[in-house]
Amino acid sequence: MLILTFINGLTIAALLFIMAIGLNLSFGLLRVVNLTHGSFYLLGGYIGLSVFKATGSWVFGMAAAGIAVSIIAFIEEFALLRRARGKPTLETLITLSIAIIISDLLIVIWGGNPKVMKIPDLLKGYITMFGANVPIYNIFIFCFACFICLVSWLILQKTKIGMIIRAGVDNFEITSTLGINIQLVFTLVFMTAGFMAGIAGVIGGSYLMVAPGEDWRILTYTLLIIIIGGMGSFGGTIVGSIIIGMIFSFGSIYVPQFSLFLMFAPVAITLVIKPKGLFGRIT
Repeated sequence: MLILTFINGLTIAALLFIMAIGLNLSFGLLRVVNLTHGSFYLLGGYIGLSVFKATGSWVFGMAAAGIAVSIIAFIEEFALLRRARGKPTLETLITLSIAIIISDLLIVIWGGNPKVMKIPDLLKGYITMFGANVPIYNIFIFCFACFICLVSWLILQKTKIGMIIRAGVDNFEITSTLGINIQLVFTLVFMTAGFMAGIAGVIGGSYLMVAPGEDWRILTYTLLIIIIGGMGSFGGTIVGSIIIGMIFSFGSIYVPQFSLFLMFAPVAITLVIKPKGLFGRIT
């Protein structure tokens, strides 16, 4: 039981990392809390489910979900957020309004009953590890998150666009005065965050479920990760995801009546000790 709970914690952490990495970078760069991110996750799950049913291809469903959500993210950033740039309250209200609209539309289109996406045949079954039968799909989610982590790190540390993103996170005002098309960087990061949320919706829809309310729940967990790890921090996203994933897994099994308390307790402690997050910058 202990081994499975730990592995489930890593699986949840991996899923949340896929969600949080895009949101944290866009949050750190654009300085706006994108409350639409949870709706992007659920929208991706529904789109992936529909495409999977129509084509029988889970991979194609995940790709379609990522692309569709990234396009919607582009429309949101280009048509709405760009006009409200520099007005945090207005930006937050815009993302909140879009999130509510998307949530209602999802119920209208796909109904209010929970849906479960089938796991691909290739990822079904179990592997014996440390005396426990571990689902292959759990291992896939963890490995996929590690792949996303590696690719993200390489882009951020080894490419010019990554250098611009890191500079923009540190001080986007100065970065924008250096002749860099920071607006294009904003759009690309926002679209990437939407793409990641879309594919996370398909992965999470197969692991958990696709249902109304999951968007706000996953958004809450993602925001907790950002608060713990620190705004715009890559390493903080990893550590925050592991903390929340483990608390969710062990809390749900051993002390379900205190699961919410345990989820928010490290957030409160972090805000008291390090208001900028564990890896957030002081200046």
